[in-house]
Amino acid sequence: MLGREWDGGAPQFRLWPPVAVGVPWLVGIVLEKAAGISVDLGPVAVVVGWALVVFFVVWNGWSLVLFARRRTGLLPGQTTTTLLDEGPYRVSRNPLYVGLLALYLGAALIVSSWVVLALAPLAFVGLHWGAVLPEERYLSERLGSVYSDYCHRVRRWW
Repeated sequence: MLGREWDGGAPQFRLWPPVAVGVPWLVGIVLEKAAGISVDLGPVAVVVGWALVVFFVVWNGWSLVLFARRRTGLLPGQTTTTLLDEGPYRVSRNPLYVGLLALYLGAALIVSSWVVLALAPLAFVGLHWGAVLPEERYLSERLGSVYSDYCHRVRRWW
């Protein structure tokens, strides 16, 4: 069943999701370049990397289409009006963040950066602490049992 309507508000992120993912990625690249480290992860890593980037584009694109279709807020500060529970939202309560992590890993593999790969847990923690937990608190306060039921049906990440 698609969407459950309610009125007003937006979650207050501790850390904006692109920052949570982008900062560890950039720090990894800078550290690797500064240390003069160069490791070739091989052609298979590049193919897997591009597959993850394509996954990100399709998965997040599908999620964004659902946001647009239901006319609900997507960016911080925009009003959230609908709980999405179709498409990627049947598999994950946070498909956009799953996609961002796939992009992070894919880009790291494409540029053959083992340091960026090693910092991936920081991106995950940043997303979890900075965005997921505040969103969950917000949705729980707004929707109560509707959101609780959704949480019982759908896993947080995958």
